[in-house]
Amino acid sequence: MVDRRHFIKKVAGGLAALGSWFLLPRSGLAADPVAADTEVATIMDMLPGKKALIKKSYRPPNYETPVNYFDAPFTPNDVFFVRYHNSVIPEVKAEDWRLRVGGEGVSTPMELTLEQLRRDFKPAEIAALCLCSGNRRGLFQPHVPGVQWGSGAIGNALWRGVRLKDVLAGAGIYKSSVEVSLDGADSGMHKSSPDFIKSLPVAKALDENTLIAFEMNGEPLPHWNGFPARLIIPGWTATYWMKHLTEVNVLSKPFDGFWMKTAYRIPRDRFASGQFSSQETLTNMPITEMVVNSLITNLIDGQTVPAFKPLEIKGVAWDGGIGIVQVEISTDDGISWHLATLKQDYGRFSWRQWHYEFEPKRTREFRIMARATSHSGASQPLEPIPNPSGYHHNAVQKIAIQAA
Repeated sequence: MVDRRHFIKKVAGGLAALGSWFLLPRSGLAADPVAADTEVATIMDMLPGKKALIKKSYRPPNYETPVNYFDAPFTPNDVFFVRYHNSVIPEVKAEDWRLRVGGEGVSTPMELTLEQLRRDFKPAEIAALCLCSGNRRGLFQPHVPGVQWGSGAIGNALWRGVRLKDVLAGAGIYKSSVEVSLDGADSGMHKSSPDFIKSLPVAKALDENTLIAFEMNGEPLPHWNGFPARLIIPGWTATYWMKHLTEVNVLSKPFDGFWMKTAYRIPRDRFASGQFSSQETLTNMPITEMVVNSLITNLIDGQTVPAFKPLEIKGVAWDGGIGIVQVEISTDDGISWHLATLKQDYGRFSWRQWHYEFEPKRTREFRIMARATSHSGASQPLEPIPNPSGYHHNAVQKIAIQAA
């Protein structure tokens, strides 16, 4: 007998073969006007429903957002980055979608439609940053394996849905439970491809900020960002933000699938504890919360600006949810630092916009740097912390501009 999850994935694969694959676009080569902090040639490409994004891979589709779009407090849906591990991505109809909640850690397994999810649970909304664990990986020197992301595998949005803890309460979660596993409708091209299943510690699954979201910036989730429902784990990197969510299982022991046991792990001796003790070993641990970081959004390396005229330097800063206390700007390659002005606070899981007024007093090159600090006192390092998978690249950004 074929179990329901594998049947859904089999049907989903057929739908994808008839739908999404034919929608994958042709691509064109173009110079990227905003991501000049990487030496890699840029391919601009369009997915259905999206504006032109920076294509990193075709199958699976991995597309990053041009940095100039980050001047807005919330990243528009049609330019939000796209990240997949699998190539078979079904176009699920809302009326056909089901969420299965089960596992040995619940007393009453259940299955929910999208209508039931909306109707039977209290709505919740949160502003939260979605960040690929490998954002800026392409800037590591020497290069490390993986998608060579620039600075655009990131986006800030207002997410609306229901709390995962309320759904789990409806299924009757046992106190002895250890983790909660998450599965989505997408799948690999071959049977040998490991199913993309992630898990969370029970405490994180029951956190009031962890959502099953069906809206993004006031609209239904875009297809490429998880329609009809996805998981939102504010403060943690996007590897846990399961798209096209179909199954949630409560487990009595740690999940040992490939995407937890082997992938998305970082050395313990280089980063703070990741709050996921059931998955830690003596040498490594799963990547979890984001680290403090910032990005200049309106200038590019090598740009020419007018001398003796005011220049507004703009950007965003974020961390794993403690909150940004200050952003400092240097215009002389780190010799001196000055406080930027922080803009509106949309919540501790949202990025924080900032700006700084600068007037080049001479006709020469200026080295611009931005450095964020969180309320915990954590600040960005001058160089990225080396690690095998190129995660947590949060080095102080450096941009050279020419005043003429």
